[in-house]
Amino acid sequence: GVVLMLSSRVVLLLRYTEYGETFGNGQGLLGVSNEIQSVRDAICRVADLDVPVLVTGETGSGKELVAQAIHRVSKRQKGKLVSVNAAAISGSVAASELFGHRKGAFTGAVRDHIGYFEQAEGSTLFLDEIGDVPSDIQVMLLRVLETMEIQPVGSPTHKKVDVRLIAATDRDLERAIEVGSFRQPLLHRLAGYEIQLPPLRARREDIGLLFM
Repeated sequence: GVVLMLSSRVVLLLRYTEYGETFGNGQGLLGVSNEIQSVRDAICRVADLDVPVLVTGETGSGKELVAQAIHRVSKRQKGKLVSVNAAAISGSVAASELFGHRKGAFTGAVRDHIGYFEQAEGSTLFLDEIGDVPSDIQVMLLRVLETMEIQPVGSPTHKKVDVRLIAATDRDLERAIEVGSFRQPLLHRLAGYEIQLPPLRARREDIGLLFM
């Protein structure tokens, strides 16, 4: 697992090692570096706190794996983890996708539709790319996080939901707040606990394990 850089070449020294939970600690996060161990420790601390978690890190660093690990060791592990690319939700159908709709709510609504929050009832909802969602969707999410109530489109009543929210982004949200593209109250609600995931280049001793 030792990485040697020789001029423009990278040499990876491999040796046979019995794979065990020593490397993953039951969370599915492989690695022996201090950096990844710190992430595992953070997951253990927050797993049963039932507060929103914000996972930050570069693209490809494994943010969804962290969300899966939190869900796997939490008291909600028996439920289904619902994973959503939040940036891909269109503004015109955002309310329906997130909170559902009732039959007849709009043209084409021929049956009731259960949104992502209801799909994750009693379990965990993972919203990836949260830093790229439009402002109107940010407002919707903030309202739900404040009240833990949803109102399906076409429904006259609100409904309480029991959902653990985990969000992830590769953007600098503090900078996004400064330029007006992200709402500060939403960041405060999302970051009940924040886990920063280091890039692989910062934990080279883990590279060998990923080849096994």
